[in-house]
Amino acid sequence: MHRFEIPRKVVEIREDIKNMKIRGAGKIARAAAEALATATRNFEGEDLQEFMEYINTVADFIRSARPTAVSLPNAVSYVLSRLRRAKPASLSEARDLVIRTADYFIEYSQNAVKVIGELGAKRLEYGDVVMTHCHSTAAVSIIVTAHKLGKVNKVYVKETRPRLQGLITARVLSDAGLDVVLIPDSSVRYFMKKVTKVIVGADTVAANGAVINKIGTSLVALVAKEARVRTYVAAETYKFSPRTVIGELVPIEVRDPTEVVSRDWLKNKPDVEVYNPVFDVTPPEYIDAIITERGIIPPQAAILILIEEYGLSIKEQLKENDLLIRDDVLGE
Repeated sequence: MHRFEIPRKVVEIREDIKNMKIRGAGKIARAAAEALATATRNFEGEDLQEFMEYINTVADFIRSARPTAVSLPNAVSYVLSRLRRAKPASLSEARDLVIRTADYFIEYSQNAVKVIGELGAKRLEYGDVVMTHCHSTAAVSIIVTAHKLGKVNKVYVKETRPRLQGLITARVLSDAGLDVVLIPDSSVRYFMKKVTKVIVGADTVAANGAVINKIGTSLVALVAKEARVRTYVAAETYKFSPRTVIGELVPIEVRDPTEVVSRDWLKNKPDVEVYNPVFDVTPPEYIDAIITERGIIPPQAAILILIEEYGLSIKEQLKENDLLIRDDVLGE
């Protein structure tokens, strides 16, 4: 087994994902595909088998950046599964396939956001007032598209502590010409009576339709349910998790407590535990629809998207993660 040196640019991409300089499931997925293409261009060997070992090593390195956003391993698997199925006969064929597949995935991902915006805007009505949470390019695409159609003008944007991703959303929507009100996370129930639709993104969609997204999403959906306000989730199909088909739980990332309080505060209060989960789980019963580039579905139909999108390759995806799956799980 060779010991491979990871190209510097790939290391930088992984660190940017890990440290949240690259944030948002779509951007993370595109960055992962870009990292694979970059690694391929930097491969200096002359042997096909060596390249296959090398690209798998790079893939494992990229996957380890963050545990929750399924778009990261799905983007990597999208490229590598096509490489393996093609069974390239030469190094040049393998390299060309990885680069072309990564480029295609990036283009597909960007176009998916546009399609989601168009489909989602059809679900909004003239005069709707929207609330959103965190920063999702797909959710923003819906809101901006609806605004261009004259349907939506006012948006309530939650600040989204502790990393304040809501400020990014507020800036983007304001630049697009919307009337933006930035609100504290804790005020969601106070403002919900002014809202007619909730639109959020997703980091992961489970097979049962549950949505894993930035901490606080489930609270928004719960309050919206109480107020009889429809909640829509904008999610590209590569955010659906094939591992959850057999009940594998999505790990919830926990980040450094210094994102919540200062290091000095921690030193002065060593007896206080500061726990900083990044994501929470929104049950499917709190979600009215999931808007994907393939169409708008009820959350309970998430399993159908997974079967359609991955089909028999679900077994292959699971085996890549050292999981076993019985044939009868997929009804084969």
